[in-house]
Amino acid sequence: MRADAARNLDAVLQTGARLLARDPATTMAAIAAEAGVDRRTVYRRFASREALLSAVYAAKLDAAEVVMDAVRLEKAPVAIALHGYVESIIPVSRRWPVDIRRMMQEDPEAEQRAEALRERLEAFLRRAADEGLVRRDLPPGWATALLSNLVDTMAHVFVDIEPGPAADLVVASLLHGVG
Repeated sequence: MRADAARNLDAVLQTGARLLARDPATTMAAIAAEAGVDRRTVYRRFASREALLSAVYAAKLDAAEVVMDAVRLEKAPVAIALHGYVESIIPVSRRWPVDIRRMMQEDPEAEQRAEALRERLEAFLRRAADEGLVRRDLPPGWATALLSNLVDTMAHVFVDIEPGPAADLVVASLLHGVG
């Protein structure tokens, strides 16, 4: 893909993610205009808003997979992997603000990929419990849900906090609460 075509595609995907997160009924024309490309450019690449949305979901999942691989959830020391994961996934969530729950309802392939990522995160948090970093007596999935909600809140409510300090606060809140 030519460099300008790659830039245009990235602009369309990121703009689509942002606008569709705000309003799922956003038109392709509005996305094209906001991305600074011709509407025909968008339609050549994506036959419909649903096709664009699927591409946005795929890009978000690709980015999350890169983060999980990079921080070595399965092998790195738990505290280091946890902080690295949070610090790296916050920018992914900010860049691709589409709701993963909606994604899972609309795109079966994305649902399978998201489930595989969630299973990796749950396995990591079980390892954290085995090593004493997370309580073992929590209901199944509780730590994963709490971590996901803390990350989501930090990424979308506290947007002015940089990823490093944001990760510090999320990890401290997860491991020690706020009391």
